[in-house]
Amino acid sequence: MNVPQELKYDKEQHLWIAVDDNVATIGITDFAQDKMGDILFVELADEDDEFERGDEFSVVESGKKASPLEAPFAFKVLESNQDLDDEPEAINEDAYANWIVKVQITDDEGIEDLVDAAEYEAAIAE
Repeated sequence: MNVPQELKYDKEQHLWIAVDDNVATIGITDFAQDKMGDILFVELADEDDEFERGDEFSVVESGKKASPLEAPFAFKVLESNQDLDDEPEAINEDAYANWIVKVQITDDEGIEDLVDAAEYEAAIAE
């Protein structure tokens, strides 16, 4: 399983997060896409949508199930990956290149709960 070392992870939801100052890019991990199977649809948030920690900001649907994604911290959406409208299966091909949203962090509560690659690898090995 591919787990890039430079990213942070939400080990409960299997999200990867690249944080750069107060901007974060969020997607689902390779582990998550592998467990879901073929991804058929990704519900995308709109630009300027705002979410509090714990709010549902997206849904990733596969042939097996629909998985709601919850905001790991409060944010405002800067951009959604519109390519996923036409090619949601791109996440299956490369989960780390095919992000879901780019956001501005509006409250960093929750960021301390994210784990590094080693801790995430240990969590998915269980």
